Amino acid sequence: MFDRPSPVSPSRDAYIAPPVQRAVRLIRHIADGHPAINMSETAKALQINRTTLLRLLHTLESEGFIEKRPGGAGYQVGLTLLGIAARTLFSQDIVQVAIPVLTRLAEALNLSSHLGVLDGAEVVYLVRRTPNTALASNIRVGSRLPAHATTMGRIILAHMTPSEIAALYDGREMKRFSEHTVTDLPALHARVALDRAAGITWSDAHFERGISSAAVAVFDFAGAPVGAINVSGTTPSFGDDARRAAIGSALKAAGVEISQRLGWPGPSDRDAASRPKIEEMA
Repeated sequence: MFDRPSPVSPSRDAYIAPPVQRAVRLIRHIADGHPAINMSETAKALQINRTTLLRLLHTLESEGFIEKRPGGAGYQVGLTLLGIAARTLFSQDIVQVAIPVLTRLAEALNLSSHLGVLDGAEVVYLVRRTPNTALASNIRVGSRLPAHATTMGRIILAHMTPSEIAALYDGREMKRFSEHTVTDLPALHARVALDRAAGITWSDAHFERGISSAAVAVFDFAGAPVGAINVSGTTPSFGDDARRAAIGSALKAAGVEISQRLGWPGPSDRDAASRPKIEEMA
């Protein structure tokens, strides 16, 4: 057995504290569902010796980062660690998290990017980031647009239950903005069902003449849709199928990044690591 950290790049090696690294690897191991019942197997899996493993287990348990499982066999994540994680998640403001991601998204795609949240049957714009172009979005922070007729609104509605949507629009008029606008509840249910299946909404001059848009939902740690992000620009700027595919991929990647920073578990770490970055898909 070995007592060495995982390989790291030479430029970072001098700043790594091996004891801390071993403790972090052990916490991750337990959090992934390995209760460390068998000392030999756990030591082998983490490439540390048994004495070090025992010391780490006792230290982490004394600090509340891990605790004995019910019945006393093995360990699980402790209340101290869960409390730290919860405070971190609740301290993450969606605007603060979204701004750098949307800035990169706007620059990478040369399109305007926005963050919006649902307030009643309207989407309120909280963030606006524009590329260095004269054809930037004229939507301002604080603007309110109808959810049923806009991409951000539709994708948020798509992750609500039919009964929630029905209650939201009970007695409420759905104004028509173009021939594409849904104006009744059955049509809205059908439209958002398609949006939910696609995981993204698209609009080609459906709300504003000459303007195209695409949007994805943003989720919190509980998997609830807490808002949406979109990109918008002139319809010609959305280009051909290849350009639209790049827009969709980059937008979805940005949505996942913001959601994960808000605590959404999302895809596995392996899937996330293999996902292209926003810049790579522009």
